[in-house]
Amino acid sequence: MIPHYGAINRVRVAWLGETPVAGVWSEKGQVEVFSLRRPLEAVDDPQVLAAFLREEQAQIRPLFAFGGHMAEGFALDWSPRVPGRLLTGDCQKNIHLWTPTSGGSWHVDQRPFAAHSRSVEDLQWSPTEDTVFASCSADASIRIWDIRAAPSRACMLTAGAAHDADVNVISWSRRETSFLLSGGDDGALKVWDLRQFSTGSPVATFKQHVAPVTSVEWHPQDGGVFAAAGADDQLTQWDLAVERDPETESAEADGDPLVAELPQQLLFVHQGETDIKELHWHPQCPGVLISTALSGFTVFRTISV
Repeated sequence: MIPHYGAINRVRVAWLGETPVAGVWSEKGQVEVFSLRRPLEAVDDPQVLAAFLREEQAQIRPLFAFGGHMAEGFALDWSPRVPGRLLTGDCQKNIHLWTPTSGGSWHVDQRPFAAHSRSVEDLQWSPTEDTVFASCSADASIRIWDIRAAPSRACMLTAGAAHDADVNVISWSRRETSFLLSGGDDGALKVWDLRQFSTGSPVATFKQHVAPVTSVEWHPQDGGVFAAAGADDQLTQWDLAVERDPETESAEADGDPLVAELPQQLLFVHQGETDIKELHWHPQCPGVLISTALSGFTVFRTISV
């Protein structure tokens, strides 16, 4: 464990050179960066672990802390292309850019990206462009930004009414890099093609969840597959490549209500957890998912993926 004062809202991990680091958003209104090098070394070696627990654990301090947001937040994302580059967004609509410095610290631009009118809920860097990122907000919008422009002019594209309520989470596909996935308080899952983003219309909308969507993520190897979780205690798996089949259309025509209600792209529904907050695909083991919930951690793999 790494001691931390105050409730933690979100954690994101990246590599800085050969050092794994964790960015931590907390209710203190601060974002802190911790080195995970020694804790991970301790996990690998029982003798190092004993010494770590006895002498080092209580002394761990963040490498860097930023309190300039002036409010707590949840949005946090490390750049997959520029090591150490970080975005953080708060509940007062502001987004700040962190740039790593040569001394192992960060310079945080005090000029926020501030086109949103309400809380910034999630952030995602582009998987292909160093300077482009997406954001979503409680103002129901999704925005695309380019940090090469001044913060006041950096918002390049906007879907102003992306959902009927707060947009909670987004995921930018690293396989099909023109696709962005979003989930909102309206329970909807929407797939956006960024080549058509200016139209303001998603290419697909799914309404299986009956409560706010709390987490979404594209499969790291399969460009058409994604997973989502919601406050309805459901975790769902989807495949955009699934097409309508004649048997299902026949069942719908015969009035089978169960068949008619289920989208063809829905592969699997996982239940049994309480208050699911986040899910992630395993980066090395295809199809393995982990979810975090009030009821604990769940790790599973379905036959569908």
